[in-house]
Amino acid sequence: MKRWIKRTLIGVFGASVLFGGLAACSHRPYHGAGWQTMSEEDAARMKARIVEKVAGKLDLDEAQKARLGVLADALREQRKALVAGGNPREQVQALVAGPTFDRAGAKSLLDAKTAALQGGSPAVIAAFGDFYDGLRPEQQARLREFMSRGRHGWRG
Repeated sequence: MKRWIKRTLIGVFGASVLFGGLAACSHRPYHGAGWQTMSEEDAARMKARIVEKVAGKLDLDEAQKARLGVLADALREQRKALVAGGNPREQVQALVAGPTFDRAGAKSLLDAKTAALQGGSPAVIAAFGDFYDGLRPEQQARLREFMSRGRHGWRG
């Protein structure tokens, strides 16, 4: 296969995954108001609930809870960076609003989201690494088990 065809296919696949993910995730409301409008106070309450839920499931001590809190903060900052340009659904809809697909706009959006991911990823990786490495072996095994269950692994 020619090199430019491979690059084009990889680019189209990457863009479709990005846009599909953004469109799929952008519809989930947070108590009716939408995640875009979640206040810092609401985010802090949600973070506390999540940390307590995970702490209960994994039997975390205070130091482990603190590392989990740092991870939650890093993930929130990464999410803020990803949605900084506005509503992802509206951004994707704007690409197909005219008679032709806005290729330059799609490339610009993809570049912005890629830059946001690359910029925040080291902090998320470090925070997750610190959290995971601070778990006891049985806690690590339980976390892997929850993760293998998929989206609903934390229930029950």
